[in-house]
Amino acid sequence: RTELALKEIMSSGGAEDDIPQAERKTVTDFCYLLDKSKQLFNGLRDLPQYGQKQWQSYFGRTFDVYTKLWKFQQQHRQVLDNRYGLKRWQIGEIASKIGQLYYHYYLRTSETSYLNEAFSFYSAIRQRSYYSQVNKEDRPELVVKKLRYYARFIVVCLLLNKMDVVKDLVKELSDEIEDYTHRFNTEDQVEWNLVLQEVAAFIEADPVMVLNDDNTIVITSNRLSETGAPLLEQGMIVGQLALADALIIGNCNNQVKFSELTIDMFRMLQALEREPMNLASQMNKPGMQESTEKPARRENPHKYLLYKPTFSQLYTFLAASFKELPANSVLLIYLSATGVFPSGRSNSEGPYDFGGVLTNSNRDIINGDAIHKRNQSYKEMHCLHPGDLYPFTRKPLFIIVDSSNSVAYKNFTNLFGQPLVCLLSPTAYPKALQDQSQRGSLFTLFLNNPLMAFLFVSGLSSMRRGLWEKCQDYLRKINRDIAQLLTHSRSIDQSFLQFFGDEFLRLLLTRFIFCSATMRMHKIFRETRNYPESYPQLPRDETVENPHLQKHILELASILDVRNVFLENTLDDY
Repeated sequence: RTELALKEIMSSGGAEDDIPQAERKTVTDFCYLLDKSKQLFNGLRDLPQYGQKQWQSYFGRTFDVYTKLWKFQQQHRQVLDNRYGLKRWQIGEIASKIGQLYYHYYLRTSETSYLNEAFSFYSAIRQRSYYSQVNKEDRPELVVKKLRYYARFIVVCLLLNKMDVVKDLVKELSDEIEDYTHRFNTEDQVEWNLVLQEVAAFIEADPVMVLNDDNTIVITSNRLSETGAPLLEQGMIVGQLALADALIIGNCNNQVKFSELTIDMFRMLQALEREPMNLASQMNKPGMQESTEKPARRENPHKYLLYKPTFSQLYTFLAASFKELPANSVLLIYLSATGVFPSGRSNSEGPYDFGGVLTNSNRDIINGDAIHKRNQSYKEMHCLHPGDLYPFTRKPLFIIVDSSNSVAYKNFTNLFGQPLVCLLSPTAYPKALQDQSQRGSLFTLFLNNPLMAFLFVSGLSSMRRGLWEKCQDYLRKINRDIAQLLTHSRSIDQSFLQFFGDEFLRLLLTRFIFCSATMRMHKIFRETRNYPESYPQLPRDETVENPHLQKHILELASILDVRNVFLENTLDDY
């Protein structure tokens, strides 16, 4: 390809002999680097999606070549303009590929700083208008490159909570799609309009708006900050386990999604990440670490994001995570999925008798929950049953199930004596509560942004920034008190305390208890199925129904002037 390109370029630029040797070498070197970069980039698709070791050196080589290519085109821009006919959209393509590399590196490592790097390359494309001339060329495939760039940029901005930029990009993308479909009359118009609808729904998924004094929307981040998790006080005896790996699985029918992220997955992944740092001050180039060096303490647990996986995909990733889990570490499994209920009656009560949650059957599921059944005596095949997770309880396992059949996982058995906790969502919400399920689960919202969830169940849809911050401060105090309740409890299962040493798990556990206590005090949450549950069970009087915690919740409700939504004398009602 390089030879062919060279011949074409040189012939169009006049007689070959007229071109100085140095300039010919510049074009040759550029063509070589361009070819090499494309080859390596395409090879990324063939790397295994799971396992954390095999891909690093390949990514390193790819980054190296792209770094050289980027610097090379900067240093020799004039020669490449004159002799190669380098167009601005081609420079944009290189920048876009580097942005994609950083984004994929973030997906592989869960290191949020790489999102900032992806953002800076994508921003440069827009600021320098690299793609602005594309519309003048009569080539629909170039316009599609531009549209894809916009879609990728939007994903990165969503993950960085840059909602103001997202709104600008959506408007620009909308104009671009209109122009594209008007000019080329293509068949993919419906698909691109769907992209716009998805991102619009994603932006509006939060049920509560926080407003500045000038009525602009405050962007709130739900990643772990320095003051996020309640600190451990002296004398608190907790385990030393660290959350090292997480599988975030989304398989809900009809839930808002963008790219391959449902809103529940999006919320949970942010609950398992720290606020991004600036990369330059923190680490060297991705993939460049010498194998002899010990990596710096990894800031975030590693994550796999699985959108509508089949059973075999889910099991493959689970096995890979289990295999690579370091000593004294925890594997977290988050399941946000449609419930699958047992079809026939069973005389036994084993780990395959209560159904579980849906896995993808690789064909359309008729009417949402209807699973293809062959015989009533057989178990549901496209379903992750509690028993399917038993082999993985040989190592510390922390499970969160957000589903209409979450209670199937209440019947767990701890076979190997390792720390094991399951946090289970309510299986139904009160009818009086406006149905928000399409915009994400209330239970996951409590785990991601407990104050927003509290405001929603209190019937509030907007709030001033000053009051929001005052409530956040009060919620931090509540979290500290919940942490004390847990660690001072005499009858709590030790598994909870063994996980409590990890900041992320500590925050999830305190938010879970806050969620459960709030729902138990709420006037319209009156059925047992409206409450979260856990395995092992928490001692209610010391945690979710503790009078001290109930007093705090009423106080928070008073600050918001919604005390009438909650029961005053809850203890008398049980």
